[in-house]
Amino acid sequence: MKQVYTASVVGAGSGGNLSMAALAGSERYELAAVADISPDALQAARERYPGIRTFSSHEEMLRESPTDVVCVSTWPPSHLEVTRDALELPLKGILVEKPLADTAAQGRQVLEMVRAKGLPVAVPHGLLVADHSRQVLDLVHAGAIGDLKLVEIQCSGWDIINAGIHWLDFFVTLTRQEPVAYVMAACDAGTRTYRDGMQVETLAVTYAQTKSGVRVVMQTGDYVQSSEPGKDTLFRLIGTGGTLDFYGWESRYRLLNADHPQGKTFEVDRGAVTGHQRHLDAMAAQMDRGEPDYAVAEGSLMALEMCEAAYLSCRHGGVPVTLPLGAFVAPQKVDWQPGLPYSGQGGGRNGRNLPPITESA
Repeated sequence: MKQVYTASVVGAGSGGNLSMAALAGSERYELAAVADISPDALQAARERYPGIRTFSSHEEMLRESPTDVVCVSTWPPSHLEVTRDALELPLKGILVEKPLADTAAQGRQVLEMVRAKGLPVAVPHGLLVADHSRQVLDLVHAGAIGDLKLVEIQCSGWDIINAGIHWLDFFVTLTRQEPVAYVMAACDAGTRTYRDGMQVETLAVTYAQTKSGVRVVMQTGDYVQSSEPGKDTLFRLIGTGGTLDFYGWESRYRLLNADHPQGKTFEVDRGAVTGHQRHLDAMAAQMDRGEPDYAVAEGSLMALEMCEAAYLSCRHGGVPVTLPLGAFVAPQKVDWQPGLPYSGQGGGRNGRNLPPITESA
C-alpha cells in the first residue's frame, strides 16, 4: 500500500483552494491544515473540509501542525519567506505556486534552498500536465510540424507575471529549455492595475528569441482581441512543416501538416484529475522513490526570468534585455527617434548596408 503524506497549505486564495481540493481528492495525501490572514477564507475552508485545522499565520501553523508536505500558495512576494520557514520542518516535499517568487533572483533562492534539502518540489503549471497540451508537446517534439520556428500567444484579461508565466513556461518546454538570448517588451501601465500582490500592465507585447532563433510573441492585457471571439488564450505554433493551434485550457487542438493538409481538429478527454493533483501525485511518486526531479521547477525559473526581463525592457523603453539577467546593465538614453526624418548628420549607420548575419547573431 502506498504511503499517505500529511499536507498543509499556506494561503487560502485561488491557488490555495486549488491545492486544498487536490490534496483532499488524492489518495496520496491527508489534508491537515491551512493558514491565511483572512477569517472569512478560513471559515470557508472549515466548511468545505470538516476537521481541517486553521491558523491565522503560517508560523503558527508550522509550529502547531507540522506536516510531511507544505503548499506555499501565497502571493509571489512572500514565497521566499514562507518557503524558508517551511523548510525548517523535516519535510518530505513542498509545492510552491508559480511564479516561484516576484524576481528571478529570489526564485533561484527558493529552488536552491529546496535542492539543498534534497526535496521534491511541485510547481503547478497546468499546461505541462493537461492531456491536450501534453499531446501538443509530444507532437512538436516528434517533428509533426517540422522544426519549431514561432509561437504566437494571445491572452486577454491577464498580465505577464501572473498568466504569461504559464504561457512562457510552455514555450520553454516546447524548446526543451533552450537558453533564451534576449527578451524585449512594450507595456502600457496607465491604469495603475494590480493583481495578486503585483503591479501589472494594462496591455503588453512581449518578444523573445532562443539562442537558435525560435521566437515567441505574446500579447497580454485587459482586452486583447483573440482570433476567435469568446476565447481568452490562443496558442499558434508555427514550424517548417505545419502549424498547431489550441486555446489554453480547452481540450482540443488543430493540426495542419502534410498528413492533414486541410487541417484536423483533435478532441481530447479532459479527465477528472486536476492539474494541481497531477503535479502533487507526481511529487508523491518522487517522495516514494527518494528521487527529486527539478525539471519543471527549472523551466518555471527560466519563465520567471523571461517575465522579469520583459518588465525590465518595458521600464527602459523596449530595449532588448539579454539573459541571464545578472549581466543586465541599464542602457544610457539614446538620442535617436525612429520615425522622424534623418537629416544626414549626427552619425548613425546606414540600414541599407547591414553586415551579414552570423551564427552567433
